Amino acid sequence: MGELQIGTTQYLELEKLALGAFAPVEGFMNEDAFASVVETMRLPDGTVFPLPIALAVDGDTARRLRGLPRVALVHGGEQVGTLIPDSCFTCDKEAVAQKVFGTVDARHPGVSDFYATGSHMLGGAVQLHRRVLFEFSDYELSPADVQRYVRARGWRRVVGFQTRNVPHRAHEYLQRVALEQADAIFIQPLVGKKKYGDYTPAAIIAGYRTLIDRYYPKGRVIFGILSTYMRYAGPREAVFHAIIRRNYGCSHFIVGRDHAGVGSYYGPYDAHTLLRRFEGELGIAIMPLHGPYHCRVCDGIVTEQTCPHRDTDPAAVTEISGTDMRALLIAGRTPDPRFMRADVVESLQGVPLFIQDAAA
Repeated sequence: MGELQIGTTQYLELEKLALGAFAPVEGFMNEDAFASVVETMRLPDGTVFPLPIALAVDGDTARRLRGLPRVALVHGGEQVGTLIPDSCFTCDKEAVAQKVFGTVDARHPGVSDFYATGSHMLGGAVQLHRRVLFEFSDYELSPADVQRYVRARGWRRVVGFQTRNVPHRAHEYLQRVALEQADAIFIQPLVGKKKYGDYTPAAIIAGYRTLIDRYYPKGRVIFGILSTYMRYAGPREAVFHAIIRRNYGCSHFIVGRDHAGVGSYYGPYDAHTLLRRFEGELGIAIMPLHGPYHCRVCDGIVTEQTCPHRDTDPAAVTEISGTDMRALLIAGRTPDPRFMRADVVESLQGVPLFIQDAAA
């Protein structure tokens, strides 16, 4: 049996595959599946799946492992799993980046990370032998954990919410809209590898614990982290996030403004457009919500669906985004409590706020 040392990000992909978070994909994609997903956003059998799940290695490693029936996957000096390889291949990375991310620009963090991976891909079924515990593992729930919890309570409508930010009032607005229509909401921040300057897991968890404990009804919020890396793939990643939350037992999934976007690479509602293309095929209903903002005239958090003043009185409108809130906190300024709750900000005191090193 060959042996392959894998980093934390690769380990977490192995774990999510084995636990069913990426179902129906259960192993690293072989060449046919990889190509099909990149070109059509579907697996070879026609099932919708928007992003490739690949195990990248360098050329020397690929040559060493090629043809072996089993490969031990080693993390931190211990075997954590096994790969049963059935494919070893290369791809045109620029062509793949253009399809998956909509750009070949290496300034895009997802493209940059993809370019930095190995030249070869190993595909095949996986087995998980042991789970690795990390600093925030106590906050992680498996798909089976959440499904059992939902069944035990007899809930039929559970809304999934994806975030990578400390909670602000715009996100709170979306979550409350969901709670008005559902039995419960599953708030699942992504805390895997992210870009420099994004929030740390500690900050996100601290902020959400405060919001949930003080402002949401007891017993109607499930909180658990998602430890996978952020792709920043915009519309495709929105579809991916919806599929993941279906696998965790959610019946509905919120997709807001510029879901999984970065910079100006995607339009604000491109994700809504792509998700409509797959309507009825995902096994989860999409709640396509507009991006909330604060309106001075309306005196509260609203959207363009409920407020006319974006057009008639633009000076009354203040956008609320994770990017803006991060910029204020980085500058050492306290966000206006109309945009981020004061006690949420207070919960961040003494907590490392921002990622200084995106390596994983």
